[in-house]
Amino acid sequence: MTVNFQYVNTDVSETLSEFTRDKLEKLADKFEFLISAQVYIKHDDKNYDAGKICNIELSLPGPRIFATSNEPSYEMAVNETINDLTRQLKKRKEVFKTH
Repeated sequence: MTVNFQYVNTDVSETLSEFTRDKLEKLADKFEFLISAQVYIKHDDKNYDAGKICNIELSLPGPRIFATSNEPSYEMAVNETINDLTRQLKKRKEVFKTH
């Protein structure tokens, strides 16, 4: 699975990229129909409580799946976004099952 990163209003972080890539690879192992992922890491100066935003868009057969989260740290935002995507992928996998 190819993973593309875009950092908006924040510095590029190799450790964060590796952390996110590892999480997405685990997801790809579980759901073999994933094609690619677009990851957007953003920083919002106006939000003092959180402001660390992670958007992930997955390409797969059928409509794309998208999730976003806004947390106090980037790692928490990535984890929350991956959890949302996992829930959506489980629902999608049920549709793919043949009866």
